[in-house]
Amino acid sequence: MSSKNFDIQKTSYAKSTYTQVIDNSFTQLVPPPPEVVVEPTVDEFFVLYNNLFFDIPKTGEVNSHEFLVQKSTEYLDKDPLSEEFKALLEEVNTLRQQLLDANREIIELKNQQASENIDVDEIKTVLS
Repeated sequence: MSSKNFDIQKTSYAKSTYTQVIDNSFTQLVPPPPEVVVEPTVDEFFVLYNNLFFDIPKTGEVNSHEFLVQKSTEYLDKDPLSEEFKALLEEVNTLRQQLLDANREIIELKNQQASENIDVDEIKTVLS
């Protein structure tokens, strides 16, 4: 067997300089820093919204156009039915009532005319 000699050099540091030269922190055991989530700007949001518009369901409790309308309405603190829409509904209801009243009057007049025609016919038969 051959013998080999190895030269070993030992480097030693004074206690005051040791922490400046050697990193003794536990970097391997520290959890990674949290991912930075960049919130979209309002302009970016609307670009995304317009791109996803037809992919968003019309109705649903969450993540739908209906949900967006409800949330926006709550935020605006407004009645979902606009004043113009309410006025139109009121006008439609008024016109329906007028139509119903006119139809009743037509039926009454037809009944009255029918009864008058019967009386005239009865009189003619009695006179004949």
